[in-house]
Amino acid sequence: MRNKTDRNDARGIAQLVRLGWFRQVHVKSEQAQRTRMLLVNRQQLLTKALDIENSVRGSLKVFGLRVGVVARRGFEARVLELVADDPILLAVTEPMLRVRQALLEEFERLDRLCQQLARRDPVCRRLMTVPGVGVVVALTYRTGVDAPERFSKSRDVGAHFGLTPKRYSSGQTDYDGRISRCGDEMVRTALYQAANVLLHHGRWSSLRSWAMRIAKRGSVKGAKVALARRLAVVMHRMWTDGTDFRWSDTSRMTAPTAA
Repeated sequence: MRNKTDRNDARGIAQLVRLGWFRQVHVKSEQAQRTRMLLVNRQQLLTKALDIENSVRGSLKVFGLRVGVVARRGFEARVLELVADDPILLAVTEPMLRVRQALLEEFERLDRLCQQLARRDPVCRRLMTVPGVGVVVALTYRTGVDAPERFSKSRDVGAHFGLTPKRYSSGQTDYDGRISRCGDEMVRTALYQAANVLLHHGRWSSLRSWAMRIAKRGSVKGAKVALARRLAVVMHRMWTDGTDFRWSDTSRMTAPTAA
């Protein structure tokens, strides 16, 4: 519009509604939004704690003090050991360690809430029967889908979370690009992490065998993306069917995932 006013905006919206030029958007349930808030806050606390760790590492490195590779629980003891002979560095570093410890304690508290929530939810317990899918992945996927009946086909879930290739077709040019990365980034990241765990760790399964064949033909990263998309489809079918993951039934895993 040439002139943007509230009256003109209202007229424009009314015209879009009359013509049907809009797409309905799913509004997540209150429970899904509460769970998502829990997951986001949990991740924020962990991220801030890691930021403090990296800051401490970088500060000590200037003085030739290297923390090295240590477990999360041994980080504080290692840092105190390095700065024990320098009162100034000790006085500057201790507040950072106290804040980090407080963040980790609250992170563990929220992590326990996630575990309790997943344990009480029958859908999450069913999704966690899939190899590579843990508490966080199951909860994230549950909140991302929220209502499985809004997808008429299970294979639509992969595209909804941006795990299908983009396509460019114009004239004589026709090719598939990288994945679209549309939709919920948190769910897409969780599925990719689950695919990474499934591909490299744990018990052998038909899903893992399928991904390994893709990795041999192409790249490991491409196989992980394809496996993440397959996981999204399989988990949706399990949710709608009310069945657990079947390790030996290959047809059960491949039939609903045709793209």
